Amino acid sequence: MPSPDAAIFGFSAVVITGGSSGIGKSYIELLAKLRPELAFCNLSRRKPDIINTKLKLSHISCDLSQPAQVLSALLEVRTFLEREAPSGKILLINNSGFGIYCRFPEPGGDQQLEMLDVNVRALLQMTADLLPVLKARGGAIINIASTAAFQPTPYLATYGASKAFVLHWSLALNEELRGSGVSVLAVCPGPTSTDFFRRAGLEKDSVPNMFGETSEKVVLTSLRALGAGRSMVVSGWKNKLMAAAATKLPKPLVARIARIALARYRMKQVKA
Repeated sequence: MPSPDAAIFGFSAVVITGGSSGIGKSYIELLAKLRPELAFCNLSRRKPDIINTKLKLSHISCDLSQPAQVLSALLEVRTFLEREAPSGKILLINNSGFGIYCRFPEPGGDQQLEMLDVNVRALLQMTADLLPVLKARGGAIINIASTAAFQPTPYLATYGASKAFVLHWSLALNEELRGSGVSVLAVCPGPTSTDFFRRAGLEKDSVPNMFGETSEKVVLTSLRALGAGRSMVVSGWKNKLMAAAATKLPKPLVARIARIALARYRMKQVKA
């Protein structure tokens, strides 16, 4: 596979959601190390805490579950691009997302809908608004899906379904954009060392380390896949095997197996 550095040759700007922690923060740190000249624009509630005096980072405070805030932030993104990177290819990374471990509709319908707003609607809103600019200048879109996209996920039902949408929508969009100068890559990490499990309501280290990866490893894998022109990548060979098995077995059976496996984590839930 091409090197991560070669994958972003010719890019001048990176627009990312959720860059304050986890995989998003690792994208900023690694890309800035590979290409110090890149200009970054992050959309999230908190500003990334990154120690890099040469980092060209613009932060736009935004709650991605609120369509009006996303719309306002996108106006600022366009200003950022005109000011900081008026030419060159653009990398859009739709990274923000969260899950809730519970029996549907716990902990409440509003929070379930908020999950869809962040995981799906904000991703579509970002892409739809910036796609004309990407087509004009060239670039790529990285959408963070999940290995949960390959099977039904009881106790994470809405989360898994939202990531299945991200995966299949990304693959379809990549085909629509073929020949346009813009490519789309769906990244499917397994359990990753981020704040995901805390946000989902689970204790730290709830998932066995055998399936876990660092966020840095996920980012490196995705950049190599981007450089190779791939439209989908599953990070980690164990996750690849799990995803492949999930696609071969009947969906009702996969759902039953997933229910048994995921039910074990109920003992790992953070006590209110």
